[in-house]
Parts: sequence; structure tokens; C-alpha cells
Amino acid sequence: MWRILAAARNFKGKENQVHEQVSANQANPAPGQAGTRAVAISMYCVLLASYAVNAADRQLFPLLAHDVRQQYGFSLADTGLLTTIFTLGLAMAGLPTGYLLARFPRKTVLLLGIGIFSTGTALIVFSTGFTDMLVYLLSTGIGEAMQLTVMIAIAANYFVGYRAAAIGSMNVFFGIGAFSGPILGSLLLTAYRTWRAPMIIFGLAGYVMIVAIALTVRPWFTETRRAADARTDLSGAPTLLNRNTILLTALSVLGGLVLYGFTGMYPTFLREGLHYSPKQAGVVASFYGAGALLSIAGGWLGDRFSPRVVLSGAFFAIAGLGYLCFHGSGSIVRQAILTCAYGAIGSGTIYVNLAGYHVKAVRSSLASRASGMFVTSLYATAAGAGYLMGGIASHAGWAVAGEIQISLLGVIAGGLALALRPDQMAL
Repeated sequence: MWRILAAARNFKGKENQVHEQVSANQANPAPGQAGTRAVAISMYCVLLASYAVNAADRQLFPLLAHDVRQQYGFSLADTGLLTTIFTLGLAMAGLPTGYLLARFPRKTVLLLGIGIFSTGTALIVFSTGFTDMLVYLLSTGIGEAMQLTVMIAIAANYFVGYRAAAIGSMNVFFGIGAFSGPILGSLLLTAYRTWRAPMIIFGLAGYVMIVAIALTVRPWFTETRRAADARTDLSGAPTLLNRNTILLTALSVLGGLVLYGFTGMYPTFLREGLHYSPKQAGVVASFYGAGALLSIAGGWLGDRFSPRVVLSGAFFAIAGLGYLCFHGSGSIVRQAILTCAYGAIGSGTIYVNLAGYHVKAVRSSLASRASGMFVTSLYATAAGAGYLMGGIASHAGWAVAGEIQISLLGVIAGGLALALRPDQMAL
């Protein structure tokens, strides 16, 4: 008899768990569960806020690179490497994080990632030279890869049918962080007269977000498998070795050089090429984040139109914008407008849709690995983007660096995008 009662209790417990999961995922929750969707959106907003802190952190060091260079006597190429070396950490950790997500809760991986990049940011102020600073900056990328991969996996699985738009919402908060980061960083730099103060404050902000996520975000939201349950797993390729994923990987490699050559060295160009003050450079650089606020629109384009049209058009446009940005006249208004457009197309369209199309190119069961492939392929070359940009600029000037690394590579990527096969994607 006791076995029967135990089995009944066990069945009842499982029934309640199933009911809770279904209620959390239904578009029209049952009476008594009406607040579930609103709670889910609120939790997602907390995660997005943590990503905004991440973005602000990411944009901080390029703004301070000129001051760091002056104190330590680094070359322009070495300074460029420091501004983008975090992307090597992203490349190293992207695919391993995809496998971690198959074995550990997403929330656990997310919190660990935020802790790693926040600690790395704070430790930079204790650097004694180039090597240890390089290691600390590299570690921030490892932590960011873990957070980014988890965020993409959650967005792709929870928001069925609107994956690119959901990833676009992530980039909106990236835009908020990228817009506010340089401004806050320049204000802190001016107030404290040392580049170390902004690094410490931004590092502590990450720990605040760890506490917020731990207290407010529930596993039933972060661990949902809604995408796999909502439709049969038949659309998209059954393996990562397919035409579209290979092309998207090549586009991500080129995108890493184009996007991070710009974000890594553009503030230094403004300081040293156009002789802007820290405050002026911070304001202009922040407009990259303002452009990224259009990421939901960029994601909507990716959900509604052919990948060939969206990616080829965006890469061709970024090639033209790159040319104009590095042939600047010194006008702050002109540079701000161009920087905003670059952010809207580069971050808001190219980045968002590369991430979304990587997931759409394969079946739902491969979503986590596909997002890991995106992170690894994009950031593998991004790690050296600043070094390459700085090296070209030091030998041939900023204008030539922009023409080669942004305009030429943008045109090549635009041509490759025309070879994509939308009919083989889960669109």
C-alpha cells in the first residue's frame, strides 16, 4: 500500500511540474497563471540589463586605451591588440560553452560567466605591464562568451518564430550599454583623473548584476526547451557541416575583422587622428551604441527577408560607411552621424542576423552548438582586429587602414553572402 501511495505522490508531483512548465510557456496562460508571461518578460529584462553592463564594460577599455598607452609606453599596434584581445577569450570559450550548456543549467553558466568578466575587469588596474594586462583582458572575453552564448540560447529557445528579433532585443541593451559606457567612462576619467577608477567601478557593477540574477531569475525560464517542443525538429540542417553554416562561419570571420577593427581602434583614431578630447571622443564613440538601439528592427529584417539580401546589403553598406568614418573632416556632428549609422548596420543588422542565421541554419536540437559556433567564428579573428588595424595605421595611416580592413573586407563579405541558400534554413 505504501508503494502505491508513494507512486501516487510521485505522479502528482510530476503532474504539477508539467503543469507549471506548460503554464510558463503557453501564450495564453490558464487562470491563476496570468502573471507568468509578465514575470518571464521581467526576468528576461534582468538578463538584458546584465548584458548592458557587459556592453558598457566592453566599450570602456578602448576609450581608456590612449591613457593606458601613455602610462605604459605601448606601441599603437600593441594598444590595438589590448583593445580586442578579449575576443580571443570569446573565441576560445564559445564552443566549449555550447557543450557546457548541454550538461549544466544555463543560469549556472551565465552567473559564472558574469563573475569571470567582472573579475577580469577589476584586475586590470593591478597590471604591471603588457603581459598581465593582456591576460586579464583575455579573461574578460572568456566570461563574456559564457554569458553571450547562454543569452542567445535562451532567446532562441523561448521566443519561437522571432529568434532574430529576440537576439535583436539583446543588442538593444548592448546599445544602451555601448552608448552609456563611453560617456560614463569619460566622466569618471575626468572626475578621478585616472583610468583605473572607471575599471574598478564597472567591475563592481557586474557583481551587482550577479546578485540581481541569482535572486530574481528562475530556472523554469532559463532552462525552457520551448523551441524544440513547439515544432518538429525537421527544419534546418542535421549537422553543423552544411553549406549555410560554412558560409556563415566565413562571414563571421570577416565580420569580426570589420566590426572589431572599428570598435577597438576608432576611439584611438578620434583621440590621435582627429585630436578629440576624452569627452568628445566618448560622446562620438557612444553613438555606435545609439545605432545598435535599432537592433530589433535589424532582427525584424532578418526574420522577414532573405538572408542573401539582408547580409549582402548590410556588408556593402558597412564598406561605404567605413570609408567615410576614416576620411573624417574633424566635425563632431559628422562623425557622430556616421558612427551611429555604423552601429545600426554593423551591430544592429550584421551582428544580430549572423547570430540568428547560425541558429536557423540547423535543427533546433543544435541551437546551443550553433550559437557557440557563431561566437567562436566571429571572435576568432576579432582578437587580432585591433592589432591589424593599429599596425596598418602606424605604417600607412588611418585612412588606408579603414580602406583595407573595413571597406575591402566588407565588399568581400557582401559577395559571399549572395551564395547563401535560404531554402535550406528554418526560416
